[in-house]
Amino acid sequence: MSSSTITIVKNANKKPKPQSKEIAFGRTFTDHMFVMDYEADKGWHEPRIVPYEPLTLDPAAMIFHYGQTVFEGMKAYRTEDDRILLFRPDQNIKRLNKSSERLSIPQVDEERVMEYLIELIRLEQDWVPDFEGTSLYIRPFIIGTEPSLAVAPSKTYKLMVILSPVGPYFKGGLKPVQINVEKQFTRAVKGGTGMAKTAGNYSSAYQAQAKAYEEGLADVLWLDGIEKRYIEEVGSMNIFFKIDGEVVTPALSGSILKGITRMSIIELLHKWDIPVTERKVSIDEIYQAYQDGKLEEVFGTGTAAVISPVGQLNWSGEKMDINNGEIGELSQKLYDTITGIQRGSVEDTENWTIEV
Repeated sequence: MSSSTITIVKNANKKPKPQSKEIAFGRTFTDHMFVMDYEADKGWHEPRIVPYEPLTLDPAAMIFHYGQTVFEGMKAYRTEDDRILLFRPDQNIKRLNKSSERLSIPQVDEERVMEYLIELIRLEQDWVPDFEGTSLYIRPFIIGTEPSLAVAPSKTYKLMVILSPVGPYFKGGLKPVQINVEKQFTRAVKGGTGMAKTAGNYSSAYQAQAKAYEEGLADVLWLDGIEKRYIEEVGSMNIFFKIDGEVVTPALSGSILKGITRMSIIELLHKWDIPVTERKVSIDEIYQAYQDGKLEEVFGTGTAAVISPVGQLNWSGEKMDINNGEIGELSQKLYDTITGIQRGSVEDTENWTIEV
């Protein structure tokens, strides 16, 4: 980066803030956003905080044609004593660079981007809601902006950060969700972009998600793209299974996103001396464990939902009802611990939080 001095232009037209915990996810945005540009001869430059407003881009901007973009998702939380905490944001910025590497996007200086991010949240701190189950969602993203139809990496980019006060990702909150195991469509394959947080991974999932919604289900569990046998992840989160006392989650294979919450859960389980294994997991194995009465809990993990217990898996016409559709003891403990650390009510012995 060629410049570390940040310019701040304050918004004179302040918007009303949400007055209850009933905040639709990702529909409300704060007064300001962060912007920084990249050019090959200048590097990343002109970091600035400006009023939230529409962008003006050339119709030939490469983002529109070839989808060269990456993004991240993290949250800011308000504690009972009115502090604002971020949960492992350094890991998100590190992952942003890993995604950028896969999409041929220039790397950012992680320490400086962290400084800019904190400055933005500090300016918008009144937007961090204090209602139970709410937070300020943080969306950094990079887009290719060069006006060109050549099939090649863009030579210019924009890094932006927008903020959105949010309620729970799933309408039922911590209530166990029902998920469809997808057999027809594929989310990603090894060697593709599954390990990167990039737009195409999500829009390609819409058809399968729409089918699940029509059946009254909350999300889709993806299987591998080759054999349609091995479990990968849910559309919005990584997935864990508690089988006969052992916690199992699919190993990172190049087609699965390396979730920050996933990583935190595994670290907590190790600390609690609960057996946890990262390996290939087939849907047949899960069904057999269910048949044998050994499938004790299933839960998803991610920034948006934190912990989402799974009450039912639908696979090939079979409905696997898990833990009588109730929250499992381990799922509840993990949820209480992670959210407690995020909100400052549980001691952060892992040094995972950063105070703004």
